[in-house]
Amino acid sequence: QVQLAESGGGLVQAGGSLRLSCAASGLTFSLYTMGWFRQAPGKEREFVAALSGSGGDTYYGDSVKGRFTISRDNAKNTVYLQMNSLKPEDTAVYYCAAGYLVTRPFSRLDYNYWGHGTQVYVSS
Repeated sequence: QVQLAESGGGLVQAGGSLRLSCAASGLTFSLYTMGWFRQAPGKEREFVAALSGSGGDTYYGDSVKGRFTISRDNAKNTVYLQMNSLKPEDTAVYYCAAGYLVTRPFSRLDYNYWGHGTQVYVSS
């Protein structure tokens, strides 16, 4: 049974930083593209970042480029999202996702498994 467990969310002031983690189990982690998406109240789930299984290809949403960094540790079956220079508009529930043979890393439809999410709240 595949499980994805996010952690690291919380409350931070604008301009601050947080690092999210997602621990995966029940899958061959290095074969999966790992992605982060977020969903704010009343909005659709939005692509944030993705990283290929080997770690060689990274993708970012336009709103987070230059501020967020995705990384992974295949030995620990964990993917991270380092978030710097946080803004109030980054407030959302952040979800980790795993996708096999992903061809559209920006699309939530390409991901097979999802975590339950972790809340990030950025105060102004």
